[in-house]
Amino acid sequence: MSDLSAFPVTKKWPARHPDRLQLYSLPTPNGVKVSIMLEEIGLPYEPHLLSFDSNDQLTMEFLSLNPNNKIPAILDPNGPGGKPLPLFESGAILIYLAEKTTLLMPQGPAARYQCIQWLMFQMSGVGPMFGQVGFFNKFAGKDFADKRPRDRYVAESKRLLGVLNRQLADRAWIMGDVFTIADVATFPWVNNLVVFYQAADLVGISDFPHVTRALDAFMARPAVVRGLEIPKPVM
Repeated sequence: MSDLSAFPVTKKWPARHPDRLQLYSLPTPNGVKVSIMLEEIGLPYEPHLLSFDSNDQLTMEFLSLNPNNKIPAILDPNGPGGKPLPLFESGAILIYLAEKTTLLMPQGPAARYQCIQWLMFQMSGVGPMFGQVGFFNKFAGKDFADKRPRDRYVAESKRLLGVLNRQLADRAWIMGDVFTIADVATFPWVNNLVVFYQAADLVGISDFPHVTRALDAFMARPAVVRGLEIPKPVM
């Protein structure tokens, strides 16, 4: 059995199954990237729910795992060389899991880098811009009298949706016929923009039919259905 006692995070969130990958997360668009990935590849893992209401992300135990105090983060007891590996940043975790299992990542060098470029497209553009739209449309930003900040992020989100729509025009998924980490990273954010942020009309989502078609296919995947609920919030 693996010994994870040297990692302070396990003091606050004890590992009942220390031989499994430990996931520290919330069911947010960034968080579910990793739970969906884990469900897709079938790697055994143990999820731990953080509470932002309790500022779990600011505790010494979590900061020892992720000094950037963001979810998700993992602790893999079976990392490179058989040693435990702590890791944060959802994009880095997706690449790590794909390479660890040789799943959801093209194996040819050129296609591999092309897949990573679309992952970076989500990390640098889709996530930040859609998140800003959510702030200005659903949360405190909706009360701002000046709509120019909101409109700036809406315009950029439309541009990004256009890029994605063109990429999907003649392919099932972002990289073609094969589902990859590029899709795992991107579509939770598209879903959040439409459903949780309630911004479908604001961004004109119907103008991007290839995106909505791929989103529907994504949301129908059994692993996605499961991963979107992990870790389960305490009711």
